[in-house]
Parts: sequence; C-alpha cells; structure tokens
Amino acid sequence: MTRECWLVSNGVVLASAERAENHHDRGKGLLGRDHFDGALVLSRTRWVHSFGMKFEIDVAHLDEQGTVLRITRMPRHRLGAPVWRARAVVEAERGAFERWGLHLGDVVELRE
Repeated sequence: MTRECWLVSNGVVLASAERAENHHDRGKGLLGRDHFDGALVLSRTRWVHSFGMKFEIDVAHLDEQGTVLRITRMPRHRLGAPVWRARAVVEAERGAFERWGLHLGDVVELRE
C-alpha cells in the first residue's frame, strides 16, 4: 500500500507524492499508469527499470539523508544502473524534475 505525502526540498513543496514501502508496491512502481502528476518514492531501492512503462520517467537516486546523488531521464523499456549509495529512488513523469527545479545535490524530504 502506498502512503500519500509531500515531496519537499529547501522548504518548498515540489509535488504530491506516494511512498511505496513494501516489496509489492516498489516492484509495481508506475507500471500500468498512463501518466503521473506527482512523485513516487521507492524506499530501500537502488535501481529501477522502465520495462512495460507507458511513458518516460525522471529518476532521482537519494542517499540516506535524502541528498540527490544522481538524476536520470529513463526512456521506456530500459534497465537503470544501480547506485550503491542510494537508499531511495524518486520517480516522476519526464520533465517533472526540470519543472520543479530538482538538481543534483539537493536534499529532499517527505512530509506527511
């Protein structure tokens, strides 16, 4: 089950977010959706894939403190490389990070 929250950086709300915390929800990710307006945060995750996705995604790998370690634009039907220091991944529809102003080194937090 995903939990609703807010994705925040530097005190600014970037987007509404869903937090996928269990194995099933992390495995499903954004599969089956035609589009996605917010962010999906996958806890305890170091890599993602876009096999079966209906749209391209932006991917941010976060360390334990929520610092953005890597940002990737992932086309459909791809396997992403793992980021070993990552402890979570944020997924959003392509172009969202640019609209939100999310950059490498930013610190992201989730607020209920």
